[in-house]
Amino acid sequence: MPEILIASLSPVGHIGPLLNVAQGLVDRGDRVTMLSSADHAGEIRAVGATPQAIPAKADFDMTRLDIDLPGRTDTSGIKRVNFDIVQLFVQPMPHQARALSQVMTRTQYDAIIVDAGFFGILPFLLGDRRARPPVLAYTTTPLMITSRDTAPSGMGLPPSSTALGRVRNRALNVLSQKVLLRQSQNAANYLLDRLNSRELPVFILDSGLLADRYISPTVPEFDYPRSDLPTNVRYVGAVHQAPSEGFCLPPWWSELDGDRPVVHVTQGTIDNADLGRLLEPTIDALDGEDVIVVATTGGRDVSTLKMPVPLNTYVADYIPHDVLLPKVDVMVTNGGYGAVQRALSTGVPLVVAGNTEDKPEVAARVAWSGAGVNLRTGAPTAGAVRAAVREVLGDGSYLAAARTLETAFARRNGVAEIAALVDEVIGEHSRAAHR
Repeated sequence: MPEILIASLSPVGHIGPLLNVAQGLVDRGDRVTMLSSADHAGEIRAVGATPQAIPAKADFDMTRLDIDLPGRTDTSGIKRVNFDIVQLFVQPMPHQARALSQVMTRTQYDAIIVDAGFFGILPFLLGDRRARPPVLAYTTTPLMITSRDTAPSGMGLPPSSTALGRVRNRALNVLSQKVLLRQSQNAANYLLDRLNSRELPVFILDSGLLADRYISPTVPEFDYPRSDLPTNVRYVGAVHQAPSEGFCLPPWWSELDGDRPVVHVTQGTIDNADLGRLLEPTIDALDGEDVIVVATTGGRDVSTLKMPVPLNTYVADYIPHDVLLPKVDVMVTNGGYGAVQRALSTGVPLVVAGNTEDKPEVAARVAWSGAGVNLRTGAPTAGAVRAAVREVLGDGSYLAAARTLETAFARRNGVAEIAALVDEVIGEHSRAAHR
C-alpha cells in the first residue's frame, strides 16, 4: 500500500482537481496525505486523505490578493507578472520547503504529487535525487515550457515551427527569460541560495520539468505541438473537480430544454470582483437575442449586478458546470483553464475574453483549436460579445471542433492516468535503488 504525499496551494483551481486525484488514489487503496491550507482539512478528510496544514505564509488567498499584497494594484503588464510570480510563488518557497521537510521526516513517502506552483519542492528537486521519493509535478495552467516551436507563455501567440517562426520564438524566449522575467528568476535563485540549494538550471517557468514526471492535465489536441517536447511530460486528459451532489435546481431549469440556444456566461470564482468586465456586457449584448442566457456570478450575491435583468436571462450565484454545461450551446468565459476544459470535454464551443494570469494563453488555445472565438481583451464591449456569440452559433465549425475535443477528452481518464504514472515512477525508483 503506497504512501503518497500531495502538496497543493489552496485556491480552488489548484486544490480542486488534486482532491479528485487524492480520491482516486484512496479508492484504489493508497494512503494519501494532502499538504495544503488548514481551510481545506474537511474536504481532504472527505476524500479519505489525511490533512497536513501549511502555514499562512506558504500560501495565498486569491480573493484577497490586492489586500494582502500592498502595491499590487499599482502594477500592470510585465511588472504585474513579475510581482505575482515573486510574491505568490517564490516568496513562500522557504515556508513550503520547511513544511515539506517536516512531513517527510515523519513519514517515508513512496511518491509526491506536487502542484507545480508549490515552489517549496525546488530545493528537493535540486538536491540528491536518491535522498527523496519520486516527484510528479502537476500544472494547473496550459503548458508553459520553453520550446523552439512556441513563443513565451503569456503573449497569447500561436505556435510556429517554420524557419521564420522559430527565429521569432527564439528571440522572444531570450527577451522573456533574460530581460522581462529576469527579476523572477533572480528572486528564485536568491532564495534557493538562502536554502543552501544550487541555482535553477532552467528558466523559472520550466522548473516543473525538474520533476520525474511533469503532468499536463489536458489532451494533446488542446495544446501546441512541440517537436522538442521533453520526455518526462505526460498528457493525462482533464482532471475535473469531483462531480457535484445534491445541487438544488433553480425553478426556471425547465426553460433550458426549449428550442432557443442556451448561452452561459461566467467570470469564474476568482476574477469576478468587477462583473462589469464580462458578465454585464454579455447580458446587455444578448438582451433581445433569440437565446436564453444563464449568468453565474461565481459565488457573489446576484444583487451586485448593476443592471436590470432582461426577460431572456437567468442569474444565479453558482451552478455546477457538470450540471449546467450539458444544457449549454455556447459558453462566454474569461478563460479559466478548468472551466474551459470542462466546457470542451462536454463539446461546448466558447467565446473567451480574458487578459489576466494564464487566461491569454487559454484563449489563444481555444482559437487555435477552432473551438471558439478569442476576443483578445478582458473587458469586451457588448457589441463584440454579441458578434462573437452570433458567429459561434451560426458557424458549425466551432461546434464541430468542440465535439472533436470532447471525443479526445473522453478517451482519457485523468485520475486513472495519474495513478498509473505514480506506479511507474515508484517502480523506477525501486529499480534504481536496487542497482
